[in-house]
Amino acid sequence: MNMQIEDYIGYLLVQICKAHHDLAEVGLSELGLHTGQEMLLLQLYAEDGLTQSQLAERGCVEPPTITKKVDRMESSGFVTRRPDPNDARVSRVYLTEDSKALEKSVVGVWSRLEERLLEGFTETERVLLRRLLMQMLENLKSEQKP
Repeated sequence: MNMQIEDYIGYLLVQICKAHHDLAEVGLSELGLHTGQEMLLLQLYAEDGLTQSQLAERGCVEPPTITKKVDRMESSGFVTRRPDPNDARVSRVYLTEDSKALEKSVVGVWSRLEERLLEGFTETERVLLRRLLMQMLENLKSEQKP
């Protein structure tokens, strides 16, 4: 049986990601943010003062990507970098007062997206979907390991 591209789960996931990204961009642009920047802020809201390496690892991106993102966000006044008090070779990224003031709004954008994404799902279906997606992610991550 020949499957069409639309029949692949991966294709559907890409379409979902694109639609999610587009809707996130609308909500975040109203806050002066670009998609992806909120992920960095959400990490710092949970634990301010992470290193760029920690941000890259937690965000599943390469260190140069985080460096560019932090550079842009620092220029916009959303974060600041300071040397680690115990290791001057390491810089830590901190929220500014401007980004702290946006926390409820950033979380609100993500909460509204989550509700829209899962509209019509029962709680049981939401839990099952999350478990299935986590299994998919683990399957793909295990392929990357030597």
